[in-house]
Amino acid sequence: MSVATARRAGSVTATPGAGAFPITKIGWTAIAWIVAFIFFFPVLWMILEGFKEETQAASIPPTIFFIPTLSAYQDVLSRDFPPYFINSAIATVFSTLLVIVLGLPAAYALAIRPVKRTRDALFFFISTRFLPFAASLVPLYILARDLHLLDNILALIIIYTTINLPLGVWLLRSFLLEIPNDLFEAARVDGAGLMDELVRIVLPVVTPGLAATALICLIFSWNEFFYAVNLTSTVAATSPIFLIGFISGRGLFYAKLSATATLANLPVLLTD
Repeated sequence: MSVATARRAGSVTATPGAGAFPITKIGWTAIAWIVAFIFFFPVLWMILEGFKEETQAASIPPTIFFIPTLSAYQDVLSRDFPPYFINSAIATVFSTLLVIVLGLPAAYALAIRPVKRTRDALFFFISTRFLPFAASLVPLYILARDLHLLDNILALIIIYTTINLPLGVWLLRSFLLEIPNDLFEAARVDGAGLMDELVRIVLPVVTPGLAATALICLIFSWNEFFYAVNLTSTVAATSPIFLIGFISGRGLFYAKLSATATLANLPVLLTD
């Protein structure tokens, strides 16, 4: 009788535990959605502000219910926004491609064929990010002036590549370290050279890593403001430069600023 009683007691205590697991899973899912909504809410509010009238966008308390209007977007597009957008796209795409083209061989050498000074080389790469942007502005401005690259999109491409390349090398190296050495040894036994390893082994396996690295470099380049505002004026100005043109000490500008920010961040939002 005692054994039967113990078995019945065990079955009774096990049943609530089995039923509690789905509730716990649903709870964590709800918490994750709430946290995601909290982080996304500022972006959502910026998008909604762009569809309001200026008085509604600046009202206190905030206007929740309103009739959407495209007047702010029409005002933004009437101020010649496309050239700024195109400049940002050119600087971002070309600098990201250069980071991938230059960073992949460097990461391959540091991960697959390391040398004695590999750690020193890695530290040198990442140490270039320690320098504040403000400290490098004067030398870069003098170089751009002497090379006739002021207000030139080529200067931004070179600077963005220089900024993102160390990060790209570190990220790509971390992905390359996950590739088993057996793949490279088997390829070398079959007579594969360096280019064969890169094209037939590294590229197919590390494609997700390339996409992640390119996405991070794209976001950093697209949102860069400091060098763009100091090294460009009109010809090579980017989207962030156009964005600050709507900040004024006279009149209301919140709706137009939100519409501009939405258009300027649209590529980043779509890639995410």
